[in-house]
Amino acid sequence: MRNRNTTAFTFLAWTAFITALLAMFIGIYTLKEPLSVKGYYAVGTLYLTMSAFVLQKTIRDNEEQKQNERRFEKTEEE
Repeated sequence: MRNRNTTAFTFLAWTAFITALLAMFIGIYTLKEPLSVKGYYAVGTLYLTMSAFVLQKTIRDNEEQKQNERRFEKTEEE
């Protein structure tokens, strides 16, 4: 089976993600606020990141299920 994305595109996507996450945490670390405020922002960042992964996986799984149902319906018709 062929991959949907090239190795270069996958590398670019992961590099952009890691760079953005590191930049966010560097910004939080250098923020001149109490530790409680930094912690709030850090937990918010982690929660947003985790929920983005879960949302992406859910959407992908739903689309794959729809495609499989369409394939199944086509084979039943034949």
